[in-house]
Amino acid sequence: MKIGEIITAATGNVTRTVKVLQLLEQRVGAPKVPGFMEDLTPAEEFTKAREASAHVSGFRPKGAGRPTKRDRRVLQSFFE
Repeated sequence: MKIGEIITAATGNVTRTVKVLQLLEQRVGAPKVPGFMEDLTPAEEFTKAREASAHVSGFRPKGAGRPTKRDRRVLQSFFE
């Protein structure tokens, strides 16, 4: 790697793009990482990943309450 190099990596449903600002001699903690790289990933990548996870069958929104007997049967069908 070189300073100023742009790196693209596919991580799950998101294709992340980062620019190297500084090189490291050893590993650092997560709070220090923004000082060594700049995230150039477009916001559309993150919304695309959120939309993909929202359309998963069997998805229950947070706060939707306890699953019904029908919901349980639908969920069980995924594991059979």
